[in-house]
Amino acid sequence: MRNWLVLLCPCVLGAALHLWLRLRSPPPARASGAGPADQLALFPQWKSNHYDVVVGVLSARNNHQLRNVIRSTWLKHLLQHPALSQRVLVKFIIGAHGCTVPVEDREDPYSCKLLNITNPVLNQEIEAFSLLEDTSSGLSEDRVVSVSFRVLYPIVITSLGVFYDAGDVGFQRNITVKLYQAEQEEALFSARFSPPSCGVQVNKLWYKPVEQFILPESFEGTIVWESQDLQGLVSRNLHKVTVNDGGGVLRVVTTGEGALPHEFMEGVEGVAGGFIYTIQEGDALLKTLHSRPRRLLDHIHNLHEEDALLKEESSLYDDIVFVDVVDTYRNVPAKLLNFYRWTVETTSFDLLLKTDDDCYIDLEAVFNRIALKNLDGPNFWWGNFRLNWAVDRTGKWQELEYPSPAYPAFACGSGYVISRDIVHWLAGNSGRLKTYQGEDVSMGIWMAAIGPKRYQDSLWLCEKTCEPGMLSSPQYSPQELTQLWRLKELCGDPCRCEGRG
Repeated sequence: MRNWLVLLCPCVLGAALHLWLRLRSPPPARASGAGPADQLALFPQWKSNHYDVVVGVLSARNNHQLRNVIRSTWLKHLLQHPALSQRVLVKFIIGAHGCTVPVEDREDPYSCKLLNITNPVLNQEIEAFSLLEDTSSGLSEDRVVSVSFRVLYPIVITSLGVFYDAGDVGFQRNITVKLYQAEQEEALFSARFSPPSCGVQVNKLWYKPVEQFILPESFEGTIVWESQDLQGLVSRNLHKVTVNDGGGVLRVVTTGEGALPHEFMEGVEGVAGGFIYTIQEGDALLKTLHSRPRRLLDHIHNLHEEDALLKEESSLYDDIVFVDVVDTYRNVPAKLLNFYRWTVETTSFDLLLKTDDDCYIDLEAVFNRIALKNLDGPNFWWGNFRLNWAVDRTGKWQELEYPSPAYPAFACGSGYVISRDIVHWLAGNSGRLKTYQGEDVSMGIWMAAIGPKRYQDSLWLCEKTCEPGMLSSPQYSPQELTQLWRLKELCGDPCRCEGRG
């Protein structure tokens, strides 16, 4: 195996390491991360020797293969060079608890929330909203009223409707009802009500049929009622209507819950009518519900096996920090804050480098740039920053908590470095810091409060690509990471190698 240090410019690397890796007495044996999986929330009550850099690698519980690839590539190389290994502490960050809800039974694959469907209403049409007995109170006559909802199991909307109760006078208003998908400017479909064309009256609502679309699981929609009349709409707030969720297949989402920002809502939040829907593929839903008990037993059994494997892995490699959170994507920001606490409470260090287990990392290139660019001192953040990044309201990166349309500057998650004082501030405030949909945007929001000096560096790559001199690159499979490192060892550059292929 060729020595990677030789592949870098010897004089530059030597000077860099001399400047930055300040000589100290040899450290004692590497401190342990945490104990077995059933003791993960307890931080060890010791202080390690001082490290120049603590490297935290965010890792999912079941990513054994990715962790082993790291151990056999850049981490192995690090441990084989005492001048580096004595100054760097590398820990994988893993949630101590697996989600006890099987993936098939969650509201979405990124959280641990049970899809709570019970006694679904099948093979019949369902009115989404119905009036309470007391219909005289709580009335308003706004010009535009809207309500948002989330689909938890596929439905088909068959009709849109409006409230109107004028006794024997008949329908005397002009109202348009539209259904929008989240973040879409064009309505999916609409219905127009007027005295000559008022549809069919059902209870206290008038309905018109619409073109039928299947609204899939996780669909985010907004119903908007608009009045073309001066007197406005007959509307009620959400407390004055009954929501018929079909047994749990949809949920009304309100701004008061902090789930959607106000710009998602048009006009006044409330209900000025409703819609009729049916549950799609009811037989498949019943089959899924009936198989839940067996699936849960199998899942709990698999969790116990996973705990045992993690306990064995931790004992064997002594490079895992288990943090006291349920290990899901939505909890990654909490994992990071817990790791900051662990680092402050157990370790003495200068800098902290955060990366992910699917990233290529070139630690020696990181060391070189720290020395040559004099990246040291307090209150600094070194990474590749996204600026004015639009907030996503749907999908994996769905943001339900941050109200602004764009995030503050944040570093790409493939890798960044922060100074010790920032880590201490984050750890000290971890109980008060609100977590958002991702750890990268959460860091940006947290850092906006203290305004660190940002050092922009495009060699912390944001996308899966290969560039000479890159410090990191994300989203690789174990096989791809192995190949990148093989080329790095062969040619000194994973991107330009005569031995490629």
